[in-house]
Amino acid sequence: MNANPDVRLPAVSVIMPVLDEERHLRGAVQAILAQEYAGEMEVVIALGPSTDRTDEIAAELVAEDPRVHTVPNPTGRTPAALNAAINASRHPIVVRVDGHGMLSPDYIATAVRLLEETGAQNVGGIMHAEGENDWERAVAAAMTSKIGVGNASFHTGGEAGPAETVYLGVFRREALERQGGYNVEFIRAQDWELNFRIREAGGLIWFSPELRVSYRPRPSVKALARQYKDYGRWRHVVARFHEGSINLRYLAPPTALCAIVAGALVGALVTPWGFVVPGGYLAAILLGSIPAGRGLPLKARLQIPVALATMHMSWGWGFLTSPRSLAKKVIASRRPAVRAGADADATTG
Repeated sequence: MNANPDVRLPAVSVIMPVLDEERHLRGAVQAILAQEYAGEMEVVIALGPSTDRTDEIAAELVAEDPRVHTVPNPTGRTPAALNAAINASRHPIVVRVDGHGMLSPDYIATAVRLLEETGAQNVGGIMHAEGENDWERAVAAAMTSKIGVGNASFHTGGEAGPAETVYLGVFRREALERQGGYNVEFIRAQDWELNFRIREAGGLIWFSPELRVSYRPRPSVKALARQYKDYGRWRHVVARFHEGSINLRYLAPPTALCAIVAGALVGALVTPWGFVVPGGYLAAILLGSIPAGRGLPLKARLQIPVALATMHMSWGWGFLTSPRSLAKKVIASRRPAVRAGADADATTG
């Protein structure tokens, strides 16, 4: 990236919230340390109360490389971990990475270039799901297909340009500090909420398909269902938090779930014609899994419909059962966006 040796690249802090990440933590950190970036770099890992070997692996990484540091996150919550890592870091560019995300070799160099070219406060790219076994490959195929996630550009790709939010993110520290960091009440969707405040303050959020992070899907149906239930639950909170942020893509899973349940009840109690609705959904995900599974082993292809149904139905259930009291609590914690030049006395934490 640095074609002119006289131009000094900005130093970068990579922040990583982790909880029970023994399977992927070492690989994720090694992908950071191996970045093709000539600027100074540090990695700050925020350690939640893990029940596996995560803390032990993190200690090994600290001992092996002086660029790696840890900070405690006793709550285990992602936004608190991110704020703790931001406070413990020191460089002007802040890169968010998860403990199961693998950065492409030129990720940081490309992101720094895009920040400079676009003037954005935050840039991000594609969440490229990749599996290590047949089930994970099936989930990855579902997560990168339009039948699985609609037209979400950070899943399926798209043209570079301004965006409402991006996956993970590479920030200018000044933008994070000006907005007071992440809102700790947003257990999920904290990226969207922070990016909303940045945009409301006049900042630019930029999506680019040049940026790519390999993501490891959840290892079981139960874990995937829990993940997507939480997604749906918190997306409804966001909809209540910010009227006008909802669209047809977000309404599709709860609508499908209601229609399938209603159709099954009508079919069982009134007329067999009611089963047309759940049957039509089943046919749709079976047909949709065919192009999604191209190039995968047979066992993985056969599991794609299970992954799709788990994602759709769990997301829909989470959306429909999201308590209004949760939204009220989050709305009460609303932080006003702070514009550059304003008296910003908020601090991360």
